[in-house]
Amino acid sequence: MPESIRALVLTAPHQFQIGPVDAPPLAPDQIRIRPRAVGLCGTDFHIYSGQANYNYDAAGFPVPLERAPQVLGHEIEGEVVELGREVRDLRAGERVVMDQGWNCHSQRRRPLCEYCASGDSHQCAHYREQGITGLQGGLADTLIVPACNAIAVREPLPPAQGALVEPLACVLHSSHRMEAVAARFTWGGPNPIRSVLILGAGPTGLLFLQYLRRVLGFAGRLLLAEPNPGKRRLAEQWGGEALDPAQPLAEAVLERTEGQGVEYLIEAAGHGPLFREIPGLIRKQATILLFGHGHDRAGLGLLNPIQFKEPWLITGTGASGGFDADGRPLVYQQALRLLVSGAIQGTPLLTHFYQGLEAVPRAFQQDWRQPEYIKGIAQL
Repeated sequence: MPESIRALVLTAPHQFQIGPVDAPPLAPDQIRIRPRAVGLCGTDFHIYSGQANYNYDAAGFPVPLERAPQVLGHEIEGEVVELGREVRDLRAGERVVMDQGWNCHSQRRRPLCEYCASGDSHQCAHYREQGITGLQGGLADTLIVPACNAIAVREPLPPAQGALVEPLACVLHSSHRMEAVAARFTWGGPNPIRSVLILGAGPTGLLFLQYLRRVLGFAGRLLLAEPNPGKRRLAEQWGGEALDPAQPLAEAVLERTEGQGVEYLIEAAGHGPLFREIPGLIRKQATILLFGHGHDRAGLGLLNPIQFKEPWLITGTGASGGFDADGRPLVYQQALRLLVSGAIQGTPLLTHFYQGLEAVPRAFQQDWRQPEYIKGIAQL
């Protein structure tokens, strides 16, 4: 009989239950961890509400939750409780953060697929993802992960901040894609980016802001549009100019960019109707990074005036970024260093904490829509 563990299971949109799920046997190259802090992500809320489902069948169609319930939670900091017999570089009792995406290294596939060979591991031809595509996520008593997906935390860092490694790694990956693909605009070349606008001051919008100011040292105009006054105040503490989108947004942006619009726009809100505003916010041939997901209540027709301005449209998903000699993801290691060093501040983002699995549904059912909510952490 397979071993079972206790987990928070999403059995249908808006329906959680706590119950047993089967735990697979521990493979020689895997570890079993006890999740300690699990970040609650916008993607989790989209899956919970039925707006998104990334668990696809062989034909590419979403598998309904009623047929394949899911255990969410992909932003995970935990403690190693058991090692596969081949694992030599981690220890029982050690803290780890993890890449939830199973790539060729995770699955011991050789040769590497073209995506893993190029460092784009979250597009792996054999990709699977814990808490997203049907593999068990972190909202459970224990979790089995490939050892090469786990990064040891050997310097002081609160567990809740460890859960921010994954979202910060996603921000780094998307920023690296922008820097690599949109070479026409550079930070210091002949056509520099002089102004940036971030749409949305959720956790990722605020992480993008910190990365631009505190890591890249961007000294130009950094605007951020956000309806919540508390989040606007936090953005201004980190060097942003906060705008209230309830006021004429294009007018405010043009006033601050000498009538030109911004060279770089980061869409981190996942709010479809905002696309109606974008043509009035950017200059011609600007760069647009599409990061937010959701985008409900919007039709594709909103893209017509955007395309007319010939922007570079870049998307970023997950946290690809190459591997070290042991097959561990480099971008997660970079994210961990930035949080440990304090270059990126995580504590101000953490507003809601949930003790135990029983408390977590409250975040989905009510808290995440509250004005003071920025980021919730399940403490297990």
